[in-house]
Amino acid sequence: MKIDYREIKSFFYSQYFSDGLRMSFGILFPSLLLMQLNYFDVGITMSLGALCICTIDSPGPLYHKRNAMAVGNLFLFVVAIITGFARLNVFTLGLEITLLSFLFSMFIVYGNRAASIGTCALLIMIFMMDKEAKPNEVLSLSLIILAGGIWYLLFSLLFFGIRPYRAAQQTLGESIADIAKFLRIKADFYLSDTDIDENYRKLVSQQIKVSLHQDAVRELLFKSRIMVKESTNPSRVMVLTFVDLVDMYEQIMATHYDYGHIREKFKSTGALRQIADILQEMADELENIAYMVLSNTRNKHKPDFNTGLEKLKIRIDEIGANDQGVSNIALKKILINLRDLNERIKSIYGYYNSKSYEALIEKNDSDEYSKFVTHQDYAPHVFFDNFSFRSTAFKHALRVSLVCLIGFITAKYISLGHHSYWVLLTIIVILKPGFSLSKQRNYQRLIGTIAGGIAGIAILLFVPDKDAQFILLVVLMIGTYSFLRLNYVVSVIFMTPYVLILFKFLGVGLVVKERIIDTIIGSTIAFIASYVIFPSWEFEQIQQNLREVINANVNYLAKIAESILGREVSTIEYKLARKDVYVKSANLSAAFERMTSEPKSKQRKIKDVHKFVVLNHILSSYIATVASAVISKSHYKAPAENLKLIKKSIAVLNDSNKKLDGQIVELNSPRQVTMNPETEPRAATADDLLLKEQLGFINKISIDIARVTDSIVN
Repeated sequence: MKIDYREIKSFFYSQYFSDGLRMSFGILFPSLLLMQLNYFDVGITMSLGALCICTIDSPGPLYHKRNAMAVGNLFLFVVAIITGFARLNVFTLGLEITLLSFLFSMFIVYGNRAASIGTCALLIMIFMMDKEAKPNEVLSLSLIILAGGIWYLLFSLLFFGIRPYRAAQQTLGESIADIAKFLRIKADFYLSDTDIDENYRKLVSQQIKVSLHQDAVRELLFKSRIMVKESTNPSRVMVLTFVDLVDMYEQIMATHYDYGHIREKFKSTGALRQIADILQEMADELENIAYMVLSNTRNKHKPDFNTGLEKLKIRIDEIGANDQGVSNIALKKILINLRDLNERIKSIYGYYNSKSYEALIEKNDSDEYSKFVTHQDYAPHVFFDNFSFRSTAFKHALRVSLVCLIGFITAKYISLGHHSYWVLLTIIVILKPGFSLSKQRNYQRLIGTIAGGIAGIAILLFVPDKDAQFILLVVLMIGTYSFLRLNYVVSVIFMTPYVLILFKFLGVGLVVKERIIDTIIGSTIAFIASYVIFPSWEFEQIQQNLREVINANVNYLAKIAESILGREVSTIEYKLARKDVYVKSANLSAAFERMTSEPKSKQRKIKDVHKFVVLNHILSSYIATVASAVISKSHYKAPAENLKLIKKSIAVLNDSNKKLDGQIVELNSPRQVTMNPETEPRAATADDLLLKEQLGFINKISIDIARVTDSIVN
């Protein structure tokens, strides 16, 4: 019960709830204020402008929000004027809907933030369609809408200006919680009753969430001037925490072995159960840290895993002493990784609890940090370069344009009542570039609308008191925007009764039947269109994901080889290669998950792709294991046979990438540093033997990847 209570509290401390409060207040305030001054109609129109601009107010650096909302307000005003005049004739309105739907849907080529600007512009076009405004009223109405958008922009900037670090704290806390879940899944591999294949599926799915949250933290920390250039203790502590967190994630990845082999070898010793228990306890501590960061509190509790680690060490030593012929080197390596995890957890606690850590925090190097974030190119050529049927964005924009025109015509002839824009609104919300995302959003919208409609009727029938209805309206509104990014079904369940109560206050009456029917019409049109009008299937894009992830792994492996050859590989180079592997692996996993929800006839080579995803995860984990052992040691010299294994794996992976039309990664080794025959002969150490075993496994996985690649390509 205590855990559930803290999870509930974590939600109220989270970025999601904060977004819900901010958006709800920003939208409601103009209406409530101007209602008191007897200008309720003006207030409602201003709230409409705020509602559109709030779609752009997604997590990210403050100056990105500011610039995007400023551009959004410009489009808001222009589109409101165009629609105000275009709606006077059904043909000009149809033409506007077709052209603007294409134009603003193409904004997706500039990333999610730009895509939200396009959504904002399309929303005001849809809301203005049914506005009863005379030609001489269009300009003043558009100015009021613009005033609402500017109000929301200023309010949002003020909101973040008061607590500039809060968004970063919330995202960082959520990222730590994701890694705790990832660690729990890893712990399950050491339990004999866990299905390894099913656990890999869970691990790959969780890896996607970890990657998305880590990217969000990078954006907030390394693109925000206040975080990387100003010498404030909160920002530096968060940066240090995140750096340790990413290193910790690598350590978790590095605790990877052939689980089937390890279970068979050590199942009866009890050591694997001890490892799983320690990992679960560490996950508990990570959740404590996540809650501490989210709630902005300080926890004096100091984790102590030394007793458990010491017991594990004794057990591992006993295995080595008692079981002759059974090597315990793999268990010793796991123990080392667990100790490293322990130290990092203690370090993070230290950042938040000990003033002595302030002395360790040096001035941040913003130039280094900037290398870890992607920078969007907003040049015009990016837009026009995508004018091709090879571009998913172009096909998506054409599909949205045609479907919106079909939806508009349908709404004029079939839709009930005076809110035909609900059909178009449903289409805009549901249609996504890929079929699987559109299908998922379609189901979520339908289920949420029907369930929310029932809830709305119940509220209006059984809660007649207007004050109680208004309180429920505010609660439902906050719930709508709080769950918008977290759980879309729940968001729509909140949204439908909130809209119904709002219309009741506006004197429109009960419109639940109209809303449900219009939603069904819009959903049906969108679903059919995503299947037959320029459909975009994952198998058409999957080869790009495959070659990107192979290229990233080869580059990561090459850094290890270069380090062994004597080239000084900087920490930044190594971390950039590591980040690239994790991001590309998450992209591949996400693409595979989308593929599984597509029609069976479109799931080409899906079993082979699934094998590739699992093999890639194993390969990445083994490379991380080797990297943590090699790159941390300066001037590490491996026996020549070990180096040959690395080069062989690189050659095999490069050959696979070539078959996928990918780039070949050349090994960058200095000519003057070669394996000296005079220094090569030496007794192989236990580390050398383990490294040879791990590199042999990397080589085996590389060959397996090559076979699967052949199956996918042929």
